[in-house]
Amino acid sequence: MFAIIIDIYDRQTVGALRNRPDGRASVGRTQSAFTLVEVMVSVVLMAVMGVALYAGIGVAFSQLRLSRENLRATQILEGKMEVVRQYNWDQVANLPNFVPRTFTEPFFANNPTNTPENFIYTGQVSITNAPITESYSNYVKMITINLTWKSNGATHKRQAVTFVSQYGLQRYVY
Repeated sequence: MFAIIIDIYDRQTVGALRNRPDGRASVGRTQSAFTLVEVMVSVVLMAVMGVALYAGIGVAFSQLRLSRENLRATQILEGKMEVVRQYNWDQVANLPNFVPRTFTEPFFANNPTNTPENFIYTGQVSITNAPITESYSNYVKMITINLTWKSNGATHKRQAVTFVSQYGLQRYVY
């Protein structure tokens, strides 16, 4: 009868013969499992990997937000410089209040729901004599646009500088 039991089961899945507590021999599968220590080590390892993944995603979103803020600052500076480029010499040099000295721009330019939670870019325009000593220095002005904004408790600043001349820069450069 013992031989019949072995033949019934697939020989690859049958384990070693074991003695049961009641003294009878039985055929069973070998048992294999992880120990408690192995399970705990794997749980701790998975927890560390999860925390690292969460921190990595948080840093990625923070960098994305900062990149968007910097891009918007660049767009604002570029737009203001394009407006300055359209002014003639009299508007820049002889009309003191023609060029606005301060301005504000929202982070979301076309969003009608700008609220105090959406921070604002603040800009200042300064027109000064160009820092040159050549004979034509009275005919060249330096225009500086400073842009500041506060985000997550930190103040960020960007600056753009250009020169405007009475008869065009090509007369003085070439």
